[in-house]
Amino acid sequence: MPHKSFLTGHPGVTFDYARRYAPLVTMPTTVPAYGAEAAERLASMADVTATDGALRRFLHGLPGVDAVGLQARAAALGTRSIKTTAKAYAIDLAISMIDLTTLEGADTPGKVRALCAKGVSPDPTDRSVPKVAAICVYSDMVATAKQALAEAGGSEVHVASVATAFPSGRAALAVKLADTREAVAAGADEIDMVIDRGAFLSGRYLQVFEEIRQVKEACRRTDGSGTAAHLKVIFETGELQTYDNVRRASWLAMLAGADFIKTSTGKVAVNATPPVTLLMLEAVRDFRDTTGVQVGVKPAGGIRTSKDAIKYLVLVNETLGADWLTADWFRFGASSLLNDLLMQRQKLSTGRYSGPDYVTVD
Repeated sequence: MPHKSFLTGHPGVTFDYARRYAPLVTMPTTVPAYGAEAAERLASMADVTATDGALRRFLHGLPGVDAVGLQARAAALGTRSIKTTAKAYAIDLAISMIDLTTLEGADTPGKVRALCAKGVSPDPTDRSVPKVAAICVYSDMVATAKQALAEAGGSEVHVASVATAFPSGRAALAVKLADTREAVAAGADEIDMVIDRGAFLSGRYLQVFEEIRQVKEACRRTDGSGTAAHLKVIFETGELQTYDNVRRASWLAMLAGADFIKTSTGKVAVNATPPVTLLMLEAVRDFRDTTGVQVGVKPAGGIRTSKDAIKYLVLVNETLGADWLTADWFRFGASSLLNDLLMQRQKLSTGRYSGPDYVTVD
């Protein structure tokens, strides 16, 4: 007899889903190198990006997005419920996928150190709470974050740095590359870059492709280790105007070498939404089917509650399956989400909601 799904009324995902993936919430995030077959498949697509015309023909040749169908599927998946036991594991999984973020002009070293302490020990009264995946800061705070994480016993928590003239992306390429190299030299494990939306919307696809490719090169460390910071490419989907553009941006970024594709900066009116995230999840699925290369997805901005986070986890599970249900391949860009997850976790363990003083105000 098949296991009962933790998604009510939906077969395919076993009730012991959480037990199978619980060990993953404390795993360090490491993305494996491309295999020989994947590298060969990618090489076979080189002609797609050889010229601006070829790239344009490829991107505009992608299937058009059925907006009504996309929104309906995202809405339907959003109604799925999960049972209490699986919900507890889902909350821990969501915590382990958070890029805990502060990106304000008023950021101080003290604020960053406090955020790092919270990322390492989200609930000081409960050591079973997993660490977050990363701390996301501006490049001038990378060294502070690295030191604070090491001192707090959380060296496995990554430091992500925004770069390339975040959030607007309006700067010369040389400035963007210098911004990236500075962050990597300071110890950043991950770079969150923003694309030039003006160039993309003007149809200058090869320019955007080359910028991503060169930023990817700038992510290489110069310490002789042969390693590189992982690259997340932010689209600012709220400014891309159409679902077709989101699909095109997804493929363009992945062809250029993105390790993750990310919805938003969190600095505009429209940030991550379930339909846009679902579309990006479908894009990484199709990209792996085509090339053999797996790429992660990071929705960011506007995800504030446990209910929201679990809806996104359902989207991942139903679209991509278990392969993406780890912090290696799926992240939440958030600042306030962690507090709600902690309060919901406390509610599940004690049967009552905690007061507002249970969590810190970031």
